[in-house]
Amino acid sequence: MQNTTRIVFIGAGSAAFGLSLFQDLFSTTELAGSTLTLVDTNPDALDRMAALAEVLNRRGNAGITIEKTTDRRAALQGAGFVLCAIAIDRNRLWKLDFEVPKKHGIRHTLGENGGPGGLFFTLRTLPLIVDIARDVEAICPDALFINLSNPESRIVLGLSRCTAVRTLGLCHGIFLARWFICQILGRAEKEVDVWGAGLNHFQWLTAIREKATGRDLYPLLREREATHDPAFTPLARRLFHAFGLWVTPSDDHTGEFLPYGWEAGEHGFDFKHDEEGRVILRDLMDGVIDGSKPIPDDWTKPSWGERAVAVIAGQLHNQKRFIESGIVINRGVIPGLPDELAVEVPLVADAAGVHPVSLGRLPDGILKLLSVQANVQQLSVEAALHGSKELALQALLIDPVVNSSTAAAAILDELWEANRPYIRSCL
Repeated sequence: MQNTTRIVFIGAGSAAFGLSLFQDLFSTTELAGSTLTLVDTNPDALDRMAALAEVLNRRGNAGITIEKTTDRRAALQGAGFVLCAIAIDRNRLWKLDFEVPKKHGIRHTLGENGGPGGLFFTLRTLPLIVDIARDVEAICPDALFINLSNPESRIVLGLSRCTAVRTLGLCHGIFLARWFICQILGRAEKEVDVWGAGLNHFQWLTAIREKATGRDLYPLLREREATHDPAFTPLARRLFHAFGLWVTPSDDHTGEFLPYGWEAGEHGFDFKHDEEGRVILRDLMDGVIDGSKPIPDDWTKPSWGERAVAVIAGQLHNQKRFIESGIVINRGVIPGLPDELAVEVPLVADAAGVHPVSLGRLPDGILKLLSVQANVQQLSVEAALHGSKELALQALLIDPVVNSSTAAAAILDELWEANRPYIRSCL
């Protein structure tokens, strides 16, 4: 008899995360007989994604029962796995996270996971996810909570501080880094294995190997990189030259943690392109749902994104699945970083749980670079858990991206007011 489970997806109205998850869920029969419950506060987005799930489930003959609801507590009854991909007033507040610091003279990138933007993403997002996790704790305490929401490291760390929920963060950043490397190597991504350890969006590749033979590809990368187009991912390459390892995932994300990150491109997220793309994607989804448009081929194949379905299948069927990258509490997995820090490392998932894989001690210079950001992340989480403006100011003043105490105070006042409805103590 095949094991089955109940999977609850909170934030299922998210077209990007939802479609990626659907690709993985409905391109396999490993979870046949299981129930997928989609949850969102936006009924229209929820209806669209539920209808799309039904189409892809039938097309893939995946054998999953689809449910939908706006009541998350009802959805959690009997859940074995809970996925969370939420954001609060995403584009409007994210724009402020980038534009307000820039107005006050802070040069930075993206404004999502590091710098002032990373702080305010944490301040407004962590309280809501703590509420969700406490519902999990009360209703389905044995479930694995899989977080897909940014800022990943801070969310996972915050949940460990105030709940007993088993939590795993998942991100596709390591695969994005592999794409950049393969452009330089001139190799197909399926031919290359990468191993990495560090912080989310600040992970360092300890090994790059040819999948078929296990051959070390770092020497070839160094050779090819020396003559590659210098305009291609310049920040990662400068750090590669200085520290000897390749950093994930991309210059815009990595640049969020560094005072010189803007040198590779001082820009925020491309909201205009994102919003245009969402309109196109919704139109395509509607056409697939009503049958007026064919299902794109890649929608019926596994994604190269987060590995949530592999984690679920590994645990459900005790298959000892190797997961290239996940965010967990350190507890010695990366020697030299605080035990109670959220780190990103390889994992093995089976019926006994999720098991982090230690790749040993990172080079000293990289550890010191990570330690700076570790302190920022720990203090920003404390600020969010206490709903404390005083701690938030301290978090800004120790952040290497912030080079002015006057700017820090002005940014704090302006962004605190914009985020005030969502900031509160979680303790």
